[in-house]
Amino acid sequence: MKTSAIIGMLLLGLLMFGSSTSFAADQRWAWDPDAVQKMLYGEKATGPQAVSIVQDPTAVGTPVGKRGPETVKFTLEVQEVLGVLDAAAKTTFPYWTFNGKVPGPMLRARVGDTIEITLKNAKGNSMIHNIDLHAVWGQGGGAALTNVGPGEEKSFVFRAMNPGLFVYHCATPIIPQHIASGMYGMILIEPEGGLPRVDKEFYIMQGDMYTEDSSDPDKYFSMHDMLVEHPSHVVMNGSAGALATNPMKVKVGDNVRIFFGVGGPNLTSSFHAIGTIFDKVYDQGSLTAKPLTDVQTTLVPPGGSTMVEFNARVPAKYILVDHALARLMKGNVAIIQAEGAAVPDLFRAGTVK
Repeated sequence: MKTSAIIGMLLLGLLMFGSSTSFAADQRWAWDPDAVQKMLYGEKATGPQAVSIVQDPTAVGTPVGKRGPETVKFTLEVQEVLGVLDAAAKTTFPYWTFNGKVPGPMLRARVGDTIEITLKNAKGNSMIHNIDLHAVWGQGGGAALTNVGPGEEKSFVFRAMNPGLFVYHCATPIIPQHIASGMYGMILIEPEGGLPRVDKEFYIMQGDMYTEDSSDPDKYFSMHDMLVEHPSHVVMNGSAGALATNPMKVKVGDNVRIFFGVGGPNLTSSFHAIGTIFDKVYDQGSLTAKPLTDVQTTLVPPGGSTMVEFNARVPAKYILVDHALARLMKGNVAIIQAEGAAVPDLFRAGTVK
């Protein structure tokens, strides 16, 4: 792609997310040629070794329960890190993250809360970043108020008007590159009275990644592959197969809830759990609509979410996949392991006597 076309994409981003001409003036240094090159082709993060960027799937925040509306404050720091892309293949990638993990932290509040968001951009970073939360009524979902260069921080306040499970992401041009590099997460706005109690909750997000085709274990971002929507990796919680080598644990009989989202930037997920059926699916992350029941596979688009629930009726390794199963070969798999006594009335080897 010609550089002039890329500059056009960057200007489009400014028009979409800048609330005034002062935005462009504030970010004038972003048009430095070196900064543009970093944006187009990526820059390897420095450090002694790659770190794990995998978000803990049990880090779901604190349920709101029956409390009334409050003022809630969240602080996010953008960290550009060299992370483990595929531990088995021993490959790395220069991730851009919220709080050093992919996805970023799951934020949790309730409808009616007044929410303060502070975004910090670590001093050693090389790029401008911001945050767009789909739960926000306001310009760019907050992106216009949070454009921060390295070493800067900005805050804004919004009222949570709609319950639901919402995606957030960086919306700095080139937006899909920031997302593909790991800058996405979810914010749960619980309805009045909170969600019903379950035994286990998990936080999982799918993302598609685009790296140059080379034998070098240090992988770099590919703008071309992203634009033609040809991912090298499709991951859950940022790293290939990470939630399969470290399975989530439940007990037989547990009621399980999964907060599942797709950061994208390009692929829709056909979210499926091998070995179980979703008892309830809160389609598109809507928590006030009547849930679907007895669902085998549910579609989740980029920038979208779903909340699913099931009872772990039998001991098994429940395998979470995108049922576009070629993506399994690109790292898209997670496992929930249910431990306990066999339930032969429901599942057993052999024949009917």
